[in-house]
Amino acid sequence: MTDLALAVVRAGALTTVQDRGRPGHAHVGVPRSGALDGPAAALVNRLVGNRPDAAVLETTLDGCAVRPRCAVTVAVGGAPCPVTVDGRPVPWGAPVRIAAGSLLDVGQARAGVRSYVAVSGGLAVEAVLGSRSTDLLSGLGPPPLTDGAVLPLGPGNGTHARVDVAPQPAPPTELVLRVTLGPRDDWFTEAALRTLTGRTYAVSSASNRIGLRTKGPALERAVPGELPSEGLVLGAVQVPADGRPLVFLADHPTTGGYPVIAVVRPADLPAAAQAVPGTPLRFVAVRRRG
Repeated sequence: MTDLALAVVRAGALTTVQDRGRPGHAHVGVPRSGALDGPAAALVNRLVGNRPDAAVLETTLDGCAVRPRCAVTVAVGGAPCPVTVDGRPVPWGAPVRIAAGSLLDVGQARAGVRSYVAVSGGLAVEAVLGSRSTDLLSGLGPPPLTDGAVLPLGPGNGTHARVDVAPQPAPPTELVLRVTLGPRDDWFTEAALRTLTGRTYAVSSASNRIGLRTKGPALERAVPGELPSEGLVLGAVQVPADGRPLVFLADHPTTGGYPVIAVVRPADLPAAAQAVPGTPLRFVAVRRRG
């Protein structure tokens, strides 16, 4: 009997199971979660013949190594990185058939932050609220990978994309985030609004799946004090006490008391997932509130 499973040999700095997340539960305090670079996760799923919402591995910076217990098709995408099977180089960004017991090693990202590993059949860990995603804020879903863990796989359909290499966008050398100002832009001075959209920030090394933190000029408040906690959406640009903008990503809290000066267009967030610390960052206002 075939053992539909994947053994973790090297978990890496932070490797989690992710799919499209669990939207629709913010009213009970549950973040959406899901793959930070959604297009990259969907592409590797397509390459191995999975549905776009199948669960994949999301690695952070230094990859991971896994050993399937059955023959599978795999694909690695997102942040470009070296990929080997039993020590032999295989293509990144393409479907690769590997035998049961072979070692798939996903190496350190050469650019970008997060690589995605799809396995035919998808990762069949238990779903929570309709998603198999790991949520680092609430703790829902499977825990981050550890050495020696074993992940169940679903049955593959036996088909995969017939391509040599699938084109993928390069990680950004400059991150440009289009924003709609508001809902609390009136809590900041006009000079602060000009600073937000006229000065260059940099991605901070303190960034994570909860939010992208920035380094750069502080934004001056026009209204003192704090708000009662109010709802937060994916891409909200909150300004905490230090005055530096913070862009909320997939594992963001669902409420907060610091004012939200703007909201990032959803189409720009996948690039934010691949911006390494130090990447220049510009906020571009595309429409004012009201």
